[in-house]
Amino acid sequence: MPLVTEWQTRPLERIYPIVFLDAIHFKVKKDNRIVTKAAYTVLGIDIQGRKDILGIWIGESESTSFWLSVCNDLRNRGVEDILIASKDGLSGFSEAINSVFPRTSIQLCVIHQIRNSMKYISFKDRKAVMADLKQVYQAVTLEEAELAFEIFKEKWSKKYPLVIRSRENNWLELTTYFTPSSTVHR
Repeated sequence: MPLVTEWQTRPLERIYPIVFLDAIHFKVKKDNRIVTKAAYTVLGIDIQGRKDILGIWIGESESTSFWLSVCNDLRNRGVEDILIASKDGLSGFSEAINSVFPRTSIQLCVIHQIRNSMKYISFKDRKAVMADLKQVYQAVTLEEAELAFEIFKEKWSKKYPLVIRSRENNWLELTTYFTPSSTVHR
């Protein structure tokens, strides 16, 4: 345990171009009953392009307030700036990140968005919807992505309006990665 504590409290780099924040939920036995816990994980990509797990924290469940404490811990361990933070769709998550790192651009995780959308898509349409979505997410420019999304909307909006609305509501955070790095956050 001393080595784990040493690792969890080690100093971090000042700047991370990209940080991925996510939680994994799992069942554990506590006081003779099974409870759900959340393991909050933060993966950073440093200036040299190396991946590093910045920390793992255990909480009762995923919450915005816990993510705020994780961001504060990163700040206290030396992180001064994050260019892009990739996160899931937890309500209030972006605000928690930006309250500690106000200049950070937020990228909503495309995989989380796709998984959430697939809940509303009938099984027989999933392959076709995914093929059309790939045109959006594999676009090289924001303009190409916007055009592909317009085509996607024309084809699927009547059948899956919730999926379209979710993408429209999250469009800015779903397309942060198209922003040139010189303007991402300065």
